[in-house]
Amino acid sequence: MRLAYSVETVRAAEQRLMARLPEGALMQRAAAGLAVACGDLLRRNGRVYGSRVLLLAGSGDNGGDTLYAGARLARRGAGVRALLTSPGTAHPGGLAALLAAGGQVLDGPELGAFGPVDLVVDGITGIGGRGGLRPEAAELVRAVTTSGAPVLAVDLPSGVEADTGQVLGTAVRADATVTFGAYKPGLLVDPAAEHAGALRLIDIGLGEELPERPDLEALQYADVAALLPVPGAESDKYRRGVVGVAAGSERYPGAAVLAVAGALRAGAGAVRYSGPGADAVIARFPEALVHPGPPSRAGRVQAWVAGPGLGDSSASATAVADVLATDVPVLVDADGLRLMDAGAVRARTAPTVLTPHAGEAAALLGVEREEVEAGRLAAVRELAARYRATVLLKGSTTLVAADGDAPVRVNPTGTSWLATAGSGDVLSGLTGSLLAAGLAPRDAASVGAYLHGLAARGASDGAPVAAQDVADAIPAAWRDVRA
Repeated sequence: MRLAYSVETVRAAEQRLMARLPEGALMQRAAAGLAVACGDLLRRNGRVYGSRVLLLAGSGDNGGDTLYAGARLARRGAGVRALLTSPGTAHPGGLAALLAAGGQVLDGPELGAFGPVDLVVDGITGIGGRGGLRPEAAELVRAVTTSGAPVLAVDLPSGVEADTGQVLGTAVRADATVTFGAYKPGLLVDPAAEHAGALRLIDIGLGEELPERPDLEALQYADVAALLPVPGAESDKYRRGVVGVAAGSERYPGAAVLAVAGALRAGAGAVRYSGPGADAVIARFPEALVHPGPPSRAGRVQAWVAGPGLGDSSASATAVADVLATDVPVLVDADGLRLMDAGAVRARTAPTVLTPHAGEAAALLGVEREEVEAGRLAAVRELAARYRATVLLKGSTTLVAADGDAPVRVNPTGTSWLATAGSGDVLSGLTGSLLAAGLAPRDAASVGAYLHGLAARGASDGAPVAAQDVADAIPAAWRDVRA
């Protein structure tokens, strides 16, 4: 599992570690790891010896890491030049090491004349940066990054917010980022994550100094495999989990079909469908158990999915209220998010999972969509607290937050091919099946998002994909995780 910590937590851990180490040892560890990463990138396109490296070095420790790493590259035969964004406050030890190794410092007037470059190392601000880049630094970034050379960011791309994932103004768009000691939330959450490129974590010895509870976590294959519900020898359809689906309408019968598909393909023991799309559901899935409604009369279930394609009718609102009145886990998506009563959601004693996209989240919070997209972490946390629910915020990086102090989870398997009609309906059914199988809401939402992303990648293989294709690829994604 990838664990991410706030800047404050990382700074405190570094201070405790530095108190036990010789002066400068921690920076040398970081510089050594950074130099190795730079060397790996340079070798992909040639070799370190004779390569041309441009350092963008800010003040403070981040600039020091960059300059010390540049000195190591210079000693290996690279031609290293540095642009100092604050010449008067550059790290003295790092600057001296670079010059002693044969590196050069470019003067301000030479900013546009640094010539051909094989690698740009962004060490302007790092995790200490706040409020975006200053105008002169922003101009420098624009000038340098138009060269086409690969860009390696030091700890964090300059101009992005480490704790929130926000991007305020101009920011470095790196091909790769080397981060030290621990991941930072902004490296895993969009829009900042889009600027980070490939991530590489350098161990500098912070492990024992970091708390057990991170601020953000991302499940990996092994974590998901450990959570997947697998039927045993004595399993029957009820032990595997029966999912109730209240979805679809005369106008949108396909939403019902896709939600049922997601549940069945994800291993539900059975699906009970309640609503006006029964004919479409049974034609596609004869194993489904259909009922005209209301949901509470459809029969025994272990979890409900409500909302996809319900439309705006009074009958749809009644169906959502009926589902929320049950004492089993409930997932609310799409139209159900508009139709649900907030007080009824907060009053539930059984778990509730809400799965909005950014626009729906904005409506639930009473803010503009752009505010949610710019501050996804804050939005998902606020939704979970306000509705006393587990919230899966869909988007370029899907986030899962539970009411309480559990770390927010970020899904690493998302793909832009999921931006297709009906994809969210499949995710609802998939996650509902995991709820019915007994997974805790936070785990069900996290595993659902993970498998959904893997299925989309497998179904598309780089080509356009439809929602039904994603549903059909869920079993293959399941097998891949358990392999």
